[in-house]
Amino acid sequence: MKINRRTLLSAMGLGPAILAADSASFAGSDKKPTSTTGTDKIEVLNPKGMPPAVTLLPMAKRPESLDNKTVFLVSDGFAGASRFLNQIKTWFNKNLPNVTIVYWPQELGLGRNDPQLLAEIKAKGSAAIVAYGH
Repeated sequence: MKINRRTLLSAMGLGPAILAADSASFAGSDKKPTSTTGTDKIEVLNPKGMPPAVTLLPMAKRPESLDNKTVFLVSDGFAGASRFLNQIKTWFNKNLPNVTIVYWPQELGLGRNDPQLLAEIKAKGSAAIVAYGH
């Protein structure tokens, strides 16, 4: 198998200056380089891999009204979340006083579902505002 040294060295992050040097001098011996022919194969793996397919899901339908409904304000615990969600609660109390607000400080973090929270939102909630930090 014939290997293009320039391409191989470039893939390894080495510059073309290495090609100017005698390869035998790198081996630390006085032997002349020899070429071998054979059926040697090199197996390489793609470091990028293959990402999984993305399945798009539609957003939930918007409720026509929030009057006499319950809205959950869920925090994952990022810095400032309680202050941010408190401002949302203040806005609801001022502009939509008929809406019941439930604040739920979820300490599990992004991507970790709390089964108790999900059950409570399904049973009692009409909507949820989830504040995920970064």
